[in-house]
Amino acid sequence: MDVRLFHDILRLRVDVFVVEQHCPYPELDGADVGATHVVGRNASGDVLAYARILPPARDGLPHVGRVVVDTSVRRHGIGRQLMLEVLRVIHRQYPGSPSALAAQAHLQGFYASLGYKASGKQYDLDGIPHIDMVRARSQL
Repeated sequence: MDVRLFHDILRLRVDVFVVEQHCPYPELDGADVGATHVVGRNASGDVLAYARILPPARDGLPHVGRVVVDTSVRRHGIGRQLMLEVLRVIHRQYPGSPSALAAQAHLQGFYASLGYKASGKQYDLDGIPHIDMVRARSQL
């Protein structure tokens, strides 16, 4: 990944998670170095969607995180396209493996439509309600 692309990814993540959602948190958490990055760009090369896949954690599951779509293209199916690509990447890298994510609670239905199921109760993460979710396997 080149410096410009990494800059554009971080800018989108900060614009949405820190500025739009008023959630100051440590964006640079050290996890990007070992992550697989899934990036959606327009024809001009602008980063419009992004997610990262962290390698299996203590629970043995790859974790999806930092799922973000630019405000200019929300409600156009970009988030679904992004997550379908994330699921394809997980299937290639970890065939048949379940995957996990910490969903913002208001997006639980969206992730459920992709096969994720709640695996606990809602909790506060940096001032935003979240819920842990697991998808049984990576097949589409």
